Amino acid sequence: MKLNELSPGKGSNKSKKRVGRGSGSGLGKTSGRGHTGQKSRAGSKSMKGFEGGQMPLIRKLPKRGFNNKFATIYQIVNVQDLNSFKEKSIINQQVLKESGLIRNLRDKLKVLGKGELKKALTVEAHKFSKTAKEKIEKAKGSLKEI
Repeated sequence: MKLNELSPGKGSNKSKKRVGRGSGSGLGKTSGRGHTGQKSRAGSKSMKGFEGGQMPLIRKLPKRGFNNKFATIYQIVNVQDLNSFKEKSIINQQVLKESGLIRNLRDKLKVLGKGELKKALTVEAHKFSKTAKEKIEKAKGSLKEI
């Protein structure tokens, strides 16, 4: 096989629809747009959620709750998840990201106290829960608040 012998697979390349080329073509006169109406006009576009002038559902439904844009978002890791690391290793956001326990480094890190810790580790985080502090110190590890 040579480069000049290559051709696209059968049915993979489709020719462009040529509209408005006479009644015999099947797409003449109204060019496949039906007769009158908003969508038959040139440049017709309606906004997302438009329901033909009827009050859109999104505007009918009541608003609920409150979203605080100033709230601090924490990536959460439990003490039991730290057992997968080697003894006496330093655990920080970068290490947790590489291991897949947290998703991004922009958010702050909080360690919670679910489960048991069986290894002495040095844990660096923005916040620790009371039980997480106790469990890390009980396992003869140390903690550092960033």
